Amino acid sequence: MPGHILIVCTANICRSPMAAGLLQHFLAGQTGPLSLLRVISAGTAARHGDPISDNAAVAMKKVGIDLSGHASQPVTQRLLDEALIVLCMTESHRAMIQLQFDPVPQHLYLFRQFLPRPVDPEVDDPYGGPLSVYETCRDNLVEAVPSIVNFLKTITPSS
Repeated sequence: MPGHILIVCTANICRSPMAAGLLQHFLAGQTGPLSLLRVISAGTAARHGDPISDNAAVAMKKVGIDLSGHASQPVTQRLLDEALIVLCMTESHRAMIQLQFDPVPQHLYLFRQFLPRPVDPEVDDPYGGPLSVYETCRDNLVEAVPSIVNFLKTITPSS
């Protein structure tokens, strides 16, 4: 299947790599085309090659996902053009993509947008906080994954 899922935050060292790791892990357990989707992450203000933040790595290791090999990357037009869907952490990330890139991806959403209302669709940045803040961030991401997978089933051609 063409394309990938692109997850976007600011520096690509906390939220988006955590979200990408969780979603990739969940998709690996699916059947059919969803299991073949690749999940990548990038940042609106990211540099090339920064590692994941220490607390993000620890929070993910606690749920059995190793992100020690992560290297940050900035959002590019090519990453957006080749994405099946783009999931942002906040409205400001979505607005930056809408302002800075052309064409804007057709499927541009917030990571928690598909959860039933009322829920905060934004994911707060845990950067610089204690491990508990990263764990809360991780749990907020985990909560959204099934709703994202259900949405993916509506836009992914079944084979």
